[in-house]
Amino acid sequence: MKKLLVAFLIMTFTITSIQSQTTNTDSTNLTLKKKVTEWVSSLNLSDADKEQRVQLIVFTHLKAITDWHNTHSYTLVPEGMNPRTGDKLSTLDRQMIIDSSQPASVHQNLMDGLRMELTEEQVELILDKYTVGKVAFTLNGYKSIVTDLTAEEEKVILANLKKAREIAVDYKSMNQISAIFDIYKTKNEQYLIGNGRNWRALYKAFSVAAKAKKAAETKK
Repeated sequence: MKKLLVAFLIMTFTITSIQSQTTNTDSTNLTLKKKVTEWVSSLNLSDADKEQRVQLIVFTHLKAITDWHNTHSYTLVPEGMNPRTGDKLSTLDRQMIIDSSQPASVHQNLMDGLRMELTEEQVELILDKYTVGKVAFTLNGYKSIVTDLTAEEEKVILANLKKAREIAVDYKSMNQISAIFDIYKTKNEQYLIGNGRNWRALYKAFSVAAKAKKAAETKK
């Protein structure tokens, strides 16, 4: 009798687990499809067939990186030292390492597919949707900090931010996307310093001005 009870409990647990996984998968797919529909609709393609093809390309990519992320825990990367900083690898570091090991074809299929269907400007709009407009937002930040930014400096900074954006679309979470942009923000700051800019002084002056403005607005 006890054996039958144990077998029944195991079978019940297994069925419940499968149902739960199926429900979670369905919910994830619905969320991804909602994003894809919104992003592609913003292009105003005026071509239903093309719109469906682009939706499939973007959905396939989102599904691939989501599945990889969800099935590859950060614990697959051993705890250890970041060789650049000497600090212990964080959970975010370890998750990014394992997520960055997904097949290169995942990224290539996305970019090839988008460029086959869309103009370069439309491709950039899709990438901007995924990275919540971080390229324009961050570039405007640099312009606010370095008020006399030259055309050449802006060109280099923008190119780095676009590299960050394309890499970031292969990561699932916003923390990971921000971390990718942080890498290229550091590159931009190093570039400005190498170009004779006193980045620390410029940033300090910007921060002081921003705090003063906020204080003045609070008093109103």
